[in-house]
Amino acid sequence: MSGTPATVALTAAGIHFVAHEYAHDPGATNFGAEAAAVLGLDDDQVFKTLMTDVDGRLVVAIVPVSGKLDLKALATAVGGKKAVMADPKVAERKTGYIVGGISPIGQKTAHPTVLDETATLYDTVFVSGGRRGFDIELTPGDLQSITGAILAPIGRP
Repeated sequence: MSGTPATVALTAAGIHFVAHEYAHDPGATNFGAEAAAVLGLDDDQVFKTLMTDVDGRLVVAIVPVSGKLDLKALATAVGGKKAVMADPKVAERKTGYIVGGISPIGQKTAHPTVLDETATLYDTVFVSGGRRGFDIELTPGDLQSITGAILAPIGRP
């Protein structure tokens, strides 16, 4: 396995993580649910990385794949008024990753990041490792540390 910007950043920071590669189905469109199913994990423990636009600035939202992002709660968490999903092309350009493989770690440009507070219910959580078919397992505290994330209730069932 070759390194991704996410694994390079974690290694450089001395943060322990476990890499999980799996065969990505090119027909799959719900990448987080696919990861949870293939890796045999609870959907609440696998988190998706969503790029949003809050009042004209990009904000990273990390929520369980089992639910949805509450855009109002996200805007409130970062002191904004309105949040919308970012244009996928902008997300790819600003993160250096492709949609379905956007990791919250090692993005080309650092963005304010909000992690759903349910992450703290688990000893470890899973996020994209920087490409489709590749997840990284790490502690919620380490995820928060490496991304500079704030914790907030931004997910909903």
